[in-house]
Amino acid sequence: MYEVILIRHGQSEWNKLGLFTGWTDVALSDQGRQEAMEAGELLKNYPLTLAYTSLLKRAIGTLWLALKHADKMSLPVIKDWHLNERHYGALQGKNKEEMRKVHGKEQVHTWRRSFDIRPPQSENQPVPPEYKGLSQYPTGESLSDTCERVIPYWENEISQKVKSGERVIIAAHGNSLRALIMHIEKIPRDEIVKLEIPTGRPIKITLDKDFNFTNRSFIQDQV
Repeated sequence: MYEVILIRHGQSEWNKLGLFTGWTDVALSDQGRQEAMEAGELLKNYPLTLAYTSLLKRAIGTLWLALKHADKMSLPVIKDWHLNERHYGALQGKNKEEMRKVHGKEQVHTWRRSFDIRPPQSENQPVPPEYKGLSQYPTGESLSDTCERVIPYWENEISQKVKSGERVIIAAHGNSLRALIMHIEKIPRDEIVKLEIPTGRPIKITLDKDFNFTNRSFIQDQV
């Protein structure tokens, strides 16, 4: 049997303001920091040997705070852009409610919750230094696009470490975790878009000896 811990970053400053965030590097809010610390308390007695997170500081900060409060600061941490949130293109920085007024509720819902429809693409955006090595910096992704980078990273990197015996925690984002859960659990496309992943609540994924999914549960439900 294998286990993996997933955690969506705590509330960010832009979550709090109702803004589309995507790859914009936004810090945690006070509530988000509290959520991360509480997650760490829940993980104190949980054996972990390796951590993965994205290149975005709201996920990195959540992981740091959780590991600090779990007394696991010595854990090796691997940061990788493949685990970044879905890129929201020209919507990044825009208020969700304002976009509903301008474009209509149905259109905004389609941009947010469809599987393969991309948001309006951003133009002439500066590429942050940490992404200079990317062959193509995204200008707006669908959930399908996010799956195309998250799933191979899971298959070729993370799952191999899990199979070798590492006890892994992944601190990432709503859509990168949706992509991962969809793949692991074999959830249909029209169902995964409905899955809500709350901020700052550790999730345990259990797989059998053949690496087939068996269960998903919140850690706090077991305390």
